Amino acid sequence: MSRATLTICILTVILTACHQKKTPPPPPVAVNVMTVEKQGVLYYNKYPATTQALSQVNLVPQVQGYVTGIFFEEGTNVKKGQKLYEIDGRVYQAAYDQALANLRVAQGNETQAQQDADRYAYLNEHNAVAKQQYDHAVITLQNAKSDVQAAQQQVKTAQTNLGFSIITAPFDGTIGFSQVKLGNTVTVGQTILNTISTNDPMAVDFLANEKELGFFDQLQGKKAVAIDSLFTIIMPDNSIYAYQGRISVIDRAVNAQTGSIRVRLEFPNPKQELRVGMSCVVRVHNQEATPQLLIPGRAVVEQMGEYFVFVVRDTLIQVPDSLKKKEKTESDSTEQKGPSPHVFQRRVTLGQTIGPGVIIKEGLQEGEQIVVDGVQQLHDGSKVAVGKKPAAGKPNDTTGVAKDTAAVKYNKE
Repeated sequence: MSRATLTICILTVILTACHQKKTPPPPPVAVNVMTVEKQGVLYYNKYPATTQALSQVNLVPQVQGYVTGIFFEEGTNVKKGQKLYEIDGRVYQAAYDQALANLRVAQGNETQAQQDADRYAYLNEHNAVAKQQYDHAVITLQNAKSDVQAAQQQVKTAQTNLGFSIITAPFDGTIGFSQVKLGNTVTVGQTILNTISTNDPMAVDFLANEKELGFFDQLQGKKAVAIDSLFTIIMPDNSIYAYQGRISVIDRAVNAQTGSIRVRLEFPNPKQELRVGMSCVVRVHNQEATPQLLIPGRAVVEQMGEYFVFVVRDTLIQVPDSLKKKEKTESDSTEQKGPSPHVFQRRVTLGQTIGPGVIIKEGLQEGEQIVVDGVQQLHDGSKVAVGKKPAAGKPNDTTGVAKDTAAVKYNKE
């Protein structure tokens, strides 16, 4: 091929490319939108929790020996002072009897020393006895009195040990499975015989974020104010416990590693439905009376730990002067196209999640329109076709799947 022919081919390709039509812009994305409105909301903040006994103690023997008696039924309620275990007390009974005998001997010696001291005191007054004998008699009396005191303490110790051979309930509560059987040997301060815990009222502990500490301090200060369903719990079978609780204790310090603080509630437990160690969910009634901005959760997009929504605006498209003549030639369009809806990404701060909806704390204003269906195909500045996206539910429906009316309720103001 000659150079001239090659040049003609290249020019032909260039001219053909110049006369090709430009690629048409992508069509608008079909979306559904909703107008953001403030609503009165009723919801519960939920916290995983565990039930605890207000008082719980391990029964540990104070004397060593064989278990010779068990006087309770496992898993039942016991009363304070009720006899629970007996440890072989024969050795301690013998020690007690010996201590009593030693006390009697000491008391007899004291009586004899008192008589001798009185006699020598009389003789000393009449100079009828040596001074040394009188002094020895007084010292012997003092020693005899000290022996009596020592013997009395030995009796108390022996009596205490004998009493420790009988183990009784320290308070009213529920006793668990016995860790020892008849004939087992127990060791002082080491062998755990059983565990007793109180059951009415019952404590429920949960961890709250340190940012909520002021909120719970306020609730604790309002003990005289009765608020319906302020503190309730969801049982392991997802039923709602019939009784409401109150704040008992807020821990003294925040955990520096987790930024959380332990809060303890008290719940009545007359039917003993709550048992120590149960897992449950604490619900704290929302007392926010101000209407909130509530939008469907599907309208929110998460990017790198931040949350965004797409706000719809009508944008007026300006036509460049260089294209005005061409557009008039090719079509009957005007110099300025009419408003066209576009979407713009807006960062928001989320609040409480309520069923399929979420509260927006910052980033949106009442009356603005946001996309609720079709957000996956959008980017900042996308052109949209409003109301042409098949939706799973109504565009402004934030409550369609909220069935737990005891926990979630929406009321439009």
